[in-house]
Parts: sequence; structure tokens; C-alpha cells
Amino acid sequence: MNISENRTDNAVSILVSGRLDTTTAPQLESKLKDCSKGIKNLNLNLQDVEYISSAGLRVVLLAHKLMTGLGGKFTVQKPSEFCMQVFQATGMDSILKII
Repeated sequence: MNISENRTDNAVSILVSGRLDTTTAPQLESKLKDCSKGIKNLNLNLQDVEYISSAGLRVVLLAHKLMTGLGGKFTVQKPSEFCMQVFQATGMDSILKII
């Protein structure tokens, strides 16, 4: 898995590529916790994620809860077809803001 970050004054966009699973989810969780401090908007781009497991879903949901708790906004951007199918199958598409 690769993670890249683009930061502006009050927003961070994270681009993830590869597999988001049990072995890689802790890396993304750490990155999201670190970059969420002091921002209003967190965007997670999943267009290049080929696989997401329940561990990956947990991290996405954690980011949503973290930003909501801070009074900010969390958006999942351009999820891959596989990610979108998983979000729909789990009902997370009704919880998350997906664009």
C-alpha cells in the first residue's frame, strides 16, 4: 500500500493505493490520526485501492468518527469499484459522504 498526502491550510487529502487490509490498515490509521489534528476537512481518495478488508473498513469508519468528533468533515473520494461494492454491502455508503 502507498499513501500520499496533500495539505492545505485547513484540509488534508490522502491518496491510498494498493491493498487496504489487516497488514496495511495500521499504517493508514496512524497517518489519519496524525494528519487530522488542526484541520476542518479530511478527504480520503480510494480510487487506486484494489482491495479493502474489514480492517480497512474499520480505519475508514474511525476517520469518519474522528473528524465528526472534531466538528470537521470527512469525505471518501472516488472509491474504486471494489471499495464501493464493499461500502454498499456493509451499509457504509449510507454513513459516509462518498463523492
